[in-house]
Parts: sequence; structure tokens; C-alpha cells
Amino acid sequence: MEKSTFEIPKMDCPSEENLIRMKLDGLAGIKQLKFDIPNRKLTIYHQGETEKIEGSILDLNLGSKRLKTEKIEQLDFEETTQQRKLLWAVLAINFSFFLIELTTGLISKSMGLVADSLDMLADAFVYGISLFAVGGTLMRKKKIAKLAGYFQILLAAFGFLEVLRRFFGTENLPHFTTMIYISVLALVANGICLYLLQQSKGKEEAHMKASMIFTSNDVIINLGVIIAGLLVHWLNSNKPDLIIGSIVFVLVVQGAVRILKLGK
Repeated sequence: MEKSTFEIPKMDCPSEENLIRMKLDGLAGIKQLKFDIPNRKLTIYHQGETEKIEGSILDLNLGSKRLKTEKIEQLDFEETTQQRKLLWAVLAINFSFFLIELTTGLISKSMGLVADSLDMLADAFVYGISLFAVGGTLMRKKKIAKLAGYFQILLAAFGFLEVLRRFFGTENLPHFTTMIYISVLALVANGICLYLLQQSKGKEEAHMKASMIFTSNDVIINLGVIIAGLLVHWLNSNKPDLIIGSIVFVLVVQGAVRILKLGK
């Protein structure tokens, strides 16, 4: 039995964790994965296949590097029976907020909320791929990943076009109070998702909750939309909303590219 430790700087939320899990699925030598999201570390217990494991992780372009590999005594690992239920829970939360933010974003004319809704959808895709591919073939998983990735890119492209139209057009100002209220609710939802997923490890990590939440990209995006809402009000301009919307659309495309790599 070997234990390899990786540093993964861009692993800052459960979406990256699930991408890594899917990428490594199918490598028979892997016995258990232990993720430390706050410290951006991944520990893999495996039997051989060190180069294949390292290569698969590097393929995701998360800035990964292997810190060390050491020999250890044979260990027995228990399956986490609650993992599937928790994945369903976070899938439901993310998809629900996709619908909420998309609807309120269109009504309030906020591209920040619309973009954030796609970020929520991107997370839901990742959890959905993890769930629906369980027990299926690797080819089936790759097909689902490709469809999800291309769909995200298509939605983001429409979002960019709408940002350009509003930037050069004469649109009414976004409803800043709606931007702020909905983003605060999304902030809470993301915090709940992170907490639930950490509980699935079976570790006492309640003391890490705050640091995990505030280092998460999703939470930073929520805070960005809140700030943009305040700036819309103070500057009497829709430009802050369009700027945060553009930034989030870029992040959505980056997430889609990572998902597409699973389909290779």
C-alpha cells in the first residue's frame, strides 16, 4: 500500500473535488481519496499506478503537484454509505438556486444574478454526473460530461452576447435590492453545501467551516454580486452588474472546459 500526497492550489470548492473523483474513477489501484479543501491537499491511498494517478490529476490543470509518495501498511477502508444521499442534497440545492437566480435575474434585469445562476447550474452538473454515472460504464460517463460541458459553454456564450447588448444599449438599471437579497440566500446555500459535503467524509470538521466557505469561489462570486448591487445603487449605473456578470461567465466557461476534459 502507498500513500501519495498532492497539493492542488485551484481545488477550492467541492466542484473541483468531484471533478477529481470522476477523473480518477476507473483506476483500480486507488483504495481511498481524502480531500483537505481548506489546505488544498489530496491524499490518495493506492496500490501502484502512481504515474497514472499523477498524470490524471495533472490533466485537469488545477496547478497540481505531487508532494510525496510513501509506503504504508495495508489498511482496510469502509465505504461511506451517506455519500450518495448528500450528493443528492447538494444537487437539489444548487439546481433550486439555479432556477431562483435565473428567474429573479431576468425579472430584475441583473446579469450578475443570471451569471451566478449558471455557476450554480455548473455545480449541479458536476454532482449530477457523479450520481448518474455511478454504476455505469466509463464511456457513458464521458458522454454525459461532454453534453454538460458544451451546454454550459452555450449558455455562457448567450450570456456574453446579452452583456454586450446591454453595455452598448439603453437598458433600465438592475433592481439592486433583489441582487443583494438573492445573493445573500445563495451565499447561505453554498455554505450549507460545503458543510454537507465535508460531513460526508465522516470527520469532525465543523471548525473548518468558516475558512472553507470564505475561500470558496462560489462564495466570492456571491459577495461580488452583492457589491455590484451596491455599486449599481451608488453609481446609478448598470456597469458594475455587467462587469461581475462577465467575470462569472468566464468562470463558468473555465468550469465547462474542466468537465469536457473528463470526456476525453
